[in-house]
Amino acid sequence: MRKTRIWLVITGLTIAIISVLYLQYPDVEPEEPLVEIEVDSSLFHIPTLYYGYPVDSFDIVEGRVKWSQNLSEILSAFNISYQDLHTLAQRSKDIYDVRKLKAGANYSIIHSRDSLKTARQFIFEPNPTEYVVYNLADSIYVNVQKKPIKVTERTLAAEINSSLYNAILDQGASPMLVNQLVDVFAWQVDFFRIAKGDKFKLIFEEETVDGEIVGIKSIKGAYFEHWGKPYYAIPYQTPEKLDFFDEEGNSLRKTLLRAPLNYSRISSRFSLRRFHPVQKRYKAHLGTDYAAPTGTPIRTVGDGVVLEARYHGGNGNYVKIKHNSNYTTQYLHMSRIAKGIRPGTTVKQGQTIGYVGSTGLANGPHLCFRFWKNGRQVDALKVDLPSSSGIDSTQIAQFKVYSDSIRSVLDGIAFAEPESLLAKIESESEENPTN
Repeated sequence: MRKTRIWLVITGLTIAIISVLYLQYPDVEPEEPLVEIEVDSSLFHIPTLYYGYPVDSFDIVEGRVKWSQNLSEILSAFNISYQDLHTLAQRSKDIYDVRKLKAGANYSIIHSRDSLKTARQFIFEPNPTEYVVYNLADSIYVNVQKKPIKVTERTLAAEINSSLYNAILDQGASPMLVNQLVDVFAWQVDFFRIAKGDKFKLIFEEETVDGEIVGIKSIKGAYFEHWGKPYYAIPYQTPEKLDFFDEEGNSLRKTLLRAPLNYSRISSRFSLRRFHPVQKRYKAHLGTDYAAPTGTPIRTVGDGVVLEARYHGGNGNYVKIKHNSNYTTQYLHMSRIAKGIRPGTTVKQGQTIGYVGSTGLANGPHLCFRFWKNGRQVDALKVDLPSSSGIDSTQIAQFKVYSDSIRSVLDGIAFAEPESLLAKIESESEENPTN
């Protein structure tokens, strides 16, 4: 006999039998001492809940929003008046506007079990962690609910055979982890030159909803071996922010200079619509112009490798430098490129790479400075540049204790042993026996 727990609450002549709502509140305990007994649970009906709504007497339709589909079209077969739809649209504007249903997103309709199939609730999932309830029964209202997110700490170790992306996916982890790992080691590892045999280990917190990975909450420690050189990444909260450091407390991030010229003024800012002084028309200006006399030295804002150094059309003489896997900068309209600056050359922060001029499409001497972050041109004056300061001396002892504990965990994560050819052949033979 299946049993469940109930409580007897005696108040005067009233006896109330309250079944514990363990479907929603499994940990709730009453404050007053009560009598606990066991009874046959078949005496009680436990309702089937769907997004918190009892649905034993109703039917459910599930679907995906089609391209250009609106709520009126979705609910056309569910006996909802245009007046109610209008009211719902008005009441949802400041919560989740029904006019902005995203194509491809899941939805559900709870409707009456009769010929009219009147909709009671329309439930929309704009993303994996939330759902929006548009209530149509009794009173019309809209609310947004959060799904419970489960956070699990995981470890991962892999050797790269083709790409970092494939190595992480082969371990059953999310592609979202790739971007976070690249960001951690952006200055130490050239992710465009990953070598077969490079290795990495991770301690991270993974977020899931209903068994689906929806995010990476944090990386709690990382190790990367690139071209035979090992790197550790230890996250640590400084008075300013949470950042990553090596095992000795040195920052993994290097500062970029804010401007490529020492003495200059900004003559034109980053803009999606600027009147071009030479072409006499409006167009995007995806850079920052610094007016300066011809011949003024131009310095690279950070360590890096020269990608391009040449003359080309409207750019005139220019130099393009890759600083790491995330950041690239470009310097246009030079009067001349500095001696020794050519593709493949390694440059140091502050090194002169050219001189201000007006070559290409320019109506006066200036430098057009362009900045890429993660492959997209951004405003160099607004980008949040990484800090290069290490752990303060007053915190270093505490940091070293924490660093040693993280390193111990990372060192204890074993790389998977590659399956031997003989073992693989034997396994395939067992799966496909021949007669």
